[in-house]
Amino acid sequence: MKQSNSTMNIALVGGRTYCREVLEKTHSGYIDSDIHSQIVAVADPNPDSPGMVMAREMGLRTYQDYYELYKPENEIHLIIMLTPDSSILEDILVTRPDTIRVMAYHTFELFWKAIGVQEQKLRDRNEEVETILNGIEDFILVIAPDKKIIDVNEPFLEKMGFERSEVIGKTCFDVWRRGIPPCIKGDSICPLNEVVRNKKPHVSVLTRMNRKGEKRYIEVSVYPIWEKDGKISEFIEISRDITVRRQEEEEIKRNLERMVAERTQQLKETHEKLIHQDKMASLGKLSASVVHEINNPNAGILNLIMLIRRVISEGPVTDKELRQFDNYLGLMESETRRISRIVSNLLAFSRQSKIEMRPLNINQLVEKVLLLNSNLLKINDIKLDKLLDNHIPDVDGSEDQLQQVFMNLLSNAVEAMENQTGGILTIRTGRDHKTGNVIISFSDTGIGIPVENIPNLFEPFFTTKKKGKGVGLGLSVAYGIIEEHKGSIRIDSHREKGTTFIVELPPV
Repeated sequence: MKQSNSTMNIALVGGRTYCREVLEKTHSGYIDSDIHSQIVAVADPNPDSPGMVMAREMGLRTYQDYYELYKPENEIHLIIMLTPDSSILEDILVTRPDTIRVMAYHTFELFWKAIGVQEQKLRDRNEEVETILNGIEDFILVIAPDKKIIDVNEPFLEKMGFERSEVIGKTCFDVWRRGIPPCIKGDSICPLNEVVRNKKPHVSVLTRMNRKGEKRYIEVSVYPIWEKDGKISEFIEISRDITVRRQEEEEIKRNLERMVAERTQQLKETHEKLIHQDKMASLGKLSASVVHEINNPNAGILNLIMLIRRVISEGPVTDKELRQFDNYLGLMESETRRISRIVSNLLAFSRQSKIEMRPLNINQLVEKVLLLNSNLLKINDIKLDKLLDNHIPDVDGSEDQLQQVFMNLLSNAVEAMENQTGGILTIRTGRDHKTGNVIISFSDTGIGIPVENIPNLFEPFFTTKKKGKGVGLGLSVAYGIIEEHKGSIRIDSHREKGTTFIVELPPV
């Protein structure tokens, strides 16, 4: 057996208990391989001594005569005395070749006991660490680079239902996936591969199977242990079973979803009830307002009719009475028109009138509205200022409904200036060069609208007019009509300076 000159070959003399201990510990790797030393032979007169038996089991050379160790082919460099017999030591010192050194029994015993003390300290420390690790509820695994499990703590075995023999030495995917090849997709991306790829610890939540085949949710943290050459010597995996927490979260989520669904249904039912109640309240309010608004002019008309009939029944009618009759008829006509306007607004508000859209010339529609209201402007001594742009495009709309909007805006402007002398109504048409929309504006020089009332002007039943002048539907109806025409209506008003209503409609 030829050995390299850099390797020290050792022979043991004495095959009792010490010899067996030395062989066990060196065989188990207690001597650092970097020392390049090896025990190659054992000598003892008793072939059945514990050391000799174990030496033969290990395949070492055994001799009953220690002189055999001197043979050149054994290439022994050191003899360690494991027997306290001083005569054997003295004989070896005299007979040995000069190339062989000798360690006396007492010297060996001193070092061996010192090693034993340190070994016991390490063993105690290992037990402490093992106790600590087993006391931690988290799972702790030590995994080799080839993905074989080196060690695990007790909580892992207890909670996952494994025996140590079923885990140690097995690959992690053998344990977790019953032999299916390494995790590569889905929620089974291998955390060890992620550590290698990113060169840093990895944390993730994985689903794993316990021994009973039950799926468990595991929060996994993997930390690499690096060697000096930059390679990974081991992976330390610290994980915990969060199945109960995940199940509780899913149960809470299901309960929340159920509660949200139930609450949504309740809110829907409540909303429908509120809408119904609001409709009934609006209907009651509308009915009361309409009855009141129609009864007032109707009562006036009835009184005038009764007055005319009484005058006629008393005898021949004089010229003065005829002039009074003419005045009465004018009042009756005005009140009848007011009733018609109220009914028209109600009809439009309820959306019962049919909309027929067609291309319209806005300027012509404005002229028509002015013609119909020329007497109204004249009676109220209002000056008209028309600024109509003849180059604006047609709009797609309902003539009847847009006429109603313009009639309403003109009527509101006249009423705003009815207590003035020399009021001016300015009507403009034009085009917004940015949007291309057609612009129609009605400006008066009336008293203006209080700022706090402007946000409410388009609400149904809201009115700033005196009692008997309207039910507050005109602007609400106008707003709805313009909105159906995909347009907009806005207000610019200043106290004591006047108000401008601006309507914007898209072209054909």
